[in-house]
Amino acid sequence: MSRSFSTALNLNCELTNKLDLVLPESFSTRKAFRIVDESGKLVEGAEEPVAEQSTWEKMYKSMVQLQVMDGILYEAQRQGRISFYMLTSGEEGINIGAAAGLQPEDTVFGQYRESGVLLWRGFSIQEFTDQCLSNCDDRGKGRQMPIHYGSKELNFHTISSPLTTQLPHASGAAYSLKNKGPGGPIVACFFGEGAASEGDFHPALNMASTLECPVMFICRNNQYAISTPIEDQYRGDGIVSRAEGYGMASCRVDGNDILAVRYAIQQARKYTRENCKPMLVELMSYRQGHHSTSDDSTAYRSIEEIENWKQNGHPITRFRTFLEDRKIWSQQQEDELRDAARKEVLAALTIAEEKDKPEAIENLFADVYDTIPQNLKEEQDKLLVQITKYPKHYTLDY
Repeated sequence: MSRSFSTALNLNCELTNKLDLVLPESFSTRKAFRIVDESGKLVEGAEEPVAEQSTWEKMYKSMVQLQVMDGILYEAQRQGRISFYMLTSGEEGINIGAAAGLQPEDTVFGQYRESGVLLWRGFSIQEFTDQCLSNCDDRGKGRQMPIHYGSKELNFHTISSPLTTQLPHASGAAYSLKNKGPGGPIVACFFGEGAASEGDFHPALNMASTLECPVMFICRNNQYAISTPIEDQYRGDGIVSRAEGYGMASCRVDGNDILAVRYAIQQARKYTRENCKPMLVELMSYRQGHHSTSDDSTAYRSIEEIENWKQNGHPITRFRTFLEDRKIWSQQQEDELRDAARKEVLAALTIAEEKDKPEAIENLFADVYDTIPQNLKEEQDKLLVQITKYPKHYTLDY
């Protein structure tokens, strides 16, 4: 028996004889949650964060280690020692704050600025450099671009180059966790605000919402999608405003305040885990470096703009001031940390450069199919013929 049109409407909304025309001028702007201001001081009315001193020290040390590693590997690319690199400069608070708010059993789908999440979970500096050098100890066996990290042991899915593909994957992975019921691990999916303009964004969030999947979508709104500023990306109130259309819980956070990020992720995880429902978190920040080593951001933004963000409220500077005010950190500790971090990265880079490249040519064709299909077998045979025919043009022995 079919329902009448008016009856169907009555199931979801009220009827009215007045046209309810909502204009964009009436939209409200969501506020961003913060605990510490740009000067490292508690904002008025904010509660003092609660954490073990060792946790805060680990958070700060991880931010600095990430910054130092980024700086050295970026310069290594400029020297021609690696082929490509992407910085997390200005987004260290998002990386480490979010990682500290999650649990080790939570599955992470990253984009390409989440190296700090892996660092927090125990991915070693040597593992980072091995991957960027594509040597024999690279977990990806040299088949991925640099910074495309992954670790099964650390519940971190390997980075995929095409933008936004990780969102539907995350929804699917979270759907598989539903059978475990509320209280189990969740899926955390990171992406930039530019990715929210891609086609995969809608089905991923819609699937997660309608199927009630325990996944947290974490948007790094760093103001630029490569060279496109946010004013040319969207007309709505950022990305967080889209959650309402999907019937999804959401919050917006000052992404340069690591304490606010950690607390917000903890609360979002609690909601997602206990209700077995998705949530959208928008972390507001600024990409202080170039999009990648293939980009020159001064072509589309001023140096003054970049320097202003570096000098006013940088996440590392802000958190350091917070710790120093509480006698948890000192200049001596700072000097020792940065010196040790630099030596560790340089040593790991040197070791990574001395290691052999992945040896077996078969690795190029493995790990995708259980049994290699005929078309790939033919390509493999042709490649072996090519190498045999022109051995002096190839540096590896097979």
